Amino acid sequence: MKKKVVQKIFYLVWMLLLISLISFFAIHLAPNSFLSAGELNPNITKETLEHLKAIYGLDKPLWQQYISWLWALLHFDFGISFASGKPVIEEIMDRIGITLGINLVSMVIIFVISFYIGIVSALKEGSFIDRFFKNLSLISFSMPSFYLALLLIIIFSVKLGWFPISGLHSLEPKTGFAYYIDLTWHLVLPIFVVVFVGFGTLAQYIRSLTQEILKSDYIFFAKARGIEQQDIIKYYIIPNLKPPIITMLGLSLPGIIGGSVILESIFSINGMGLLFYQAAMARDYPIILGILIITSFLTLLGNIVGDLVLLRLNPYAR
Repeated sequence: MKKKVVQKIFYLVWMLLLISLISFFAIHLAPNSFLSAGELNPNITKETLEHLKAIYGLDKPLWQQYISWLWALLHFDFGISFASGKPVIEEIMDRIGITLGINLVSMVIIFVISFYIGIVSALKEGSFIDRFFKNLSLISFSMPSFYLALLLIIIFSVKLGWFPISGLHSLEPKTGFAYYIDLTWHLVLPIFVVVFVGFGTLAQYIRSLTQEILKSDYIFFAKARGIEQQDIIKYYIIPNLKPPIITMLGLSLPGIIGGSVILESIFSINGMGLLFYQAAMARDYPIILGILIITSFLTLLGNIVGDLVLLRLNPYAR
């Protein structure tokens, strides 16, 4: 087990190095830059632009810029934002909490709903409930998140006025318990969008796995012994679903985190997704690279933790 952990750590370091290399050169080879993105005074002189490039290190060859940036990264220095002048790590830490909070809550709800729908559909294969859940799942993974978000805003925020249109808090600041109630009320629609768009694929995956489990010999003998369905689900189906679901959890992290860019932009949530969008529009390289590295690290860490948990649950994997 210790050897496996060491191998995973080396894998994490190697993948982060590769991601940093590809991301750095891909971003810097894109047309235009922060100094030509219209963010500065159009009357600025050429000499001043050259001076700014020298300050930010943009006058050096790309390979030198990459080495300098990577060396700073090893010291947990993500650089300074071109747009705000603040440290990148400070900008990200101010916003990463809300993004991770939305995604973690959504992920828990997605897995609970998917487990229920997948198992019930498999147990009632061919019934009206099975057909209903399959159609609902089809709608789920074919629904664009931006379209659903705009639709919910029009219906429940603009027309009915039940939920806030955007942001995390009301205009009147609240304190104490009312603060968290207000925050929760603002997050109902964003979390609903993430959950609805995310549960369909997982629910059908669990349904397919459960159907295979129900065809096994030990389920046949369990039914022959008169074991009740609830005990079959608890002691036979769920334990056998754990290994593939943990693997699926690690693979689903990139999509869930990546979807924050669109969702936070639509709902004006001041999280990491919105920060990434604003940085991309301004060509703020340090912010973009910092978010990419941190997101990649969290994704790889999630995959590694999932693999290690799988090794503990599945002796055949060991």
